[in-house]
Amino acid sequence: MAKTQDFTAVFKDMMGSFPVDTAAFEKQFKSQASLNEKLASVALAAAEKSTEISSKWTKDTLAKLTEMSKAKAEPADYAKAMTDFASATAEVAAENMAAFAEVAKKVQADTVELLMAAGKDVSGRGHRRHEEGHRRGDRGRQEGHHEVIAISHPSLPLLP
Repeated sequence: MAKTQDFTAVFKDMMGSFPVDTAAFEKQFKSQASLNEKLASVALAAAEKSTEISSKWTKDTLAKLTEMSKAKAEPADYAKAMTDFASATAEVAAENMAAFAEVAKKVQADTVELLMAAGKDVSGRGHRRHEEGHRRGDRGRQEGHHEVIAISHPSLPLLP
């Protein structure tokens, strides 16, 4: 019967012949974790503010409903209470929608700011690696710059 070859040793030898800088992976992981933390902070702050707006809106609506549901002396008073409630609700809705729009605008601005900073960081690291390669005459470090840009911009080709 034929024995299957154990490729574990072969793969260990093969992977050992390719040096890997784990510090670069660790740095990238920390950078990504930091960006994720900042983005999560933006999202959670927006969720908190949105919840506050919704809660206030609900409380205001319930207060107006309480006032509207009180017994009236005349039938015409019920119509007036309904009209007052409808107009007050429409006014509050417009105010709250504007407040939600402000939250969304802030989230958008903060997110763009974070992503632009992250893009500059990636671009700056790639440029530094490229310059280091030129100083050392290391062709791999020079190519590293193009790899970082290609990762950031998939439409750009890898340069030789």
